[in-house]
Amino acid sequence: MKRYILSLFICTLLLTGCRENMPVIDCLTCEDGPDGPDEQVRKVLIEEFTGVRCVNCPQGSAQIEVLLEQYGEQLIPISIHAGFFSNPYTDSQYNFKTPEGDDIIGFLGEPQGYPSAVINRKKFSGQESLQLPQSAWAGLIPQELDIEPIINVELENTYDSATRSLTVKVGLTPIDDIEDDLRISIMVLENDIIDLQLTPDSSTPDPEYKHKHVLRDMLTDSSGDDITEDLTASTTIEKEFTFTIPDEWVATNCSTVAFVHRADNMEVLQADEAGLAE
Repeated sequence: MKRYILSLFICTLLLTGCRENMPVIDCLTCEDGPDGPDEQVRKVLIEEFTGVRCVNCPQGSAQIEVLLEQYGEQLIPISIHAGFFSNPYTDSQYNFKTPEGDDIIGFLGEPQGYPSAVINRKKFSGQESLQLPQSAWAGLIPQELDIEPIINVELENTYDSATRSLTVKVGLTPIDDIEDDLRISIMVLENDIIDLQLTPDSSTPDPEYKHKHVLRDMLTDSSGDDITEDLTASTTIEKEFTFTIPDEWVATNCSTVAFVHRADNMEVLQADEAGLAE
């Protein structure tokens, strides 16, 4: 009997000592967390108002490049040529003015001075208008980055270089149910365009100036298209747009920007940018 008990005790020890501790494996295919979709990294839209005849505007454009180095993909800049200084020179190769840009400066308001920009189309405390002087940009961008997005915006481009046809797909996924009226705007930008620009360094326009993040066209109405679908938590709304890149544009320098904003006060809730890929 004692021998039986001893054998049983040894077996128990062996079984206990050889028990395998199973590793905890994260779900590699899960897109949603336990309470819904994961939030995207917050991205901030800055719309710079500029013009080829604006002698001080290159200072603002240079400041945006400094901010881009600091914030990377979390900052999405758009340079809108509209207003008094935007008329091209006789010798300009391009006219950067667009009807959409004229509309946008119309409803966001004319700058009181240049350089000027609008951040997330938001009127900040202590500011008289949406238009902000260059001195305010660096201090206000971090405030917007700290706000958690209430909707995800995912942008995907497909470009056919043979036909110059661009297909833009946008996925919108609310984090929670949204009852507010929202709109979506889609812009097409072109970067690194060499053309005339008046600068503080010369009394005549610089023919080698590199224009960046230039608004070229919009795939929606200038004030955005209404989002008519129900904005239900974790339910993705998919939208698709098509566009033909003009021959005079450098397609590899182009990108699209999609952003969702409120219908009443135009405040931007989230944005995304994507380059062209075949």
